[in-house]
Amino acid sequence: MFTGIITDVGEVTKVEMRGDLHARISTRYDMAGVDLGASIACNGICLTVVDKGTGWFDVDISAESIAKTNIMQGNVAWPVGTKLNLERALKLGDELGGHIVSGHVDGVAQVVSVLDEGESTRFVFEAPEALARFIAPKGSVALNGTSLTVNDVARCQFGVNIIPHTKAHTTWHAVQAGEMVNLEIDTLARYVARLAEFET
Repeated sequence: MFTGIITDVGEVTKVEMRGDLHARISTRYDMAGVDLGASIACNGICLTVVDKGTGWFDVDISAESIAKTNIMQGNVAWPVGTKLNLERALKLGDELGGHIVSGHVDGVAQVVSVLDEGESTRFVFEAPEALARFIAPKGSVALNGTSLTVNDVARCQFGVNIIPHTKAHTTWHAVQAGEMVNLEIDTLARYVARLAEFET
């Protein structure tokens, strides 16, 4: 489990496609304190550390993860140099600063527009129709691993505001209209919708 509070920005430094995708990611985390088999959310995707060294870790990525996320950029999977929002898994007793995030990406949303509003920046996204019904005003979503509050919803589009601190400490300062971002809907919204199916 994660909280959607980004604690580092990593960079893809090596990619190999041999059966599954294998990637090396640079990080400022002290990898001496990260066990092999530990989970790290990379742009919101829960991935397992399969090898590590000073300032880096390796992950294996399945075809299912590639199909559900924004890993593919054109015909290239995670080009070297790609910046990634990173978060280590939640420990018992840690502060829950965002919301409960599983790291299981549901799909991708497209950035429709980016507009500065005062000191913050307003992003509008287009969600897949199958996921849009789980997104509600003042609810939570995880976008590229970042816990964000939904400001408003209009059919499949929804907007969020990102404050300067978040932009400065994540990859959001570089996100532009037209890009695809990883979307994880709120787990609570998923269960509420499921319960409603049995009440109708």
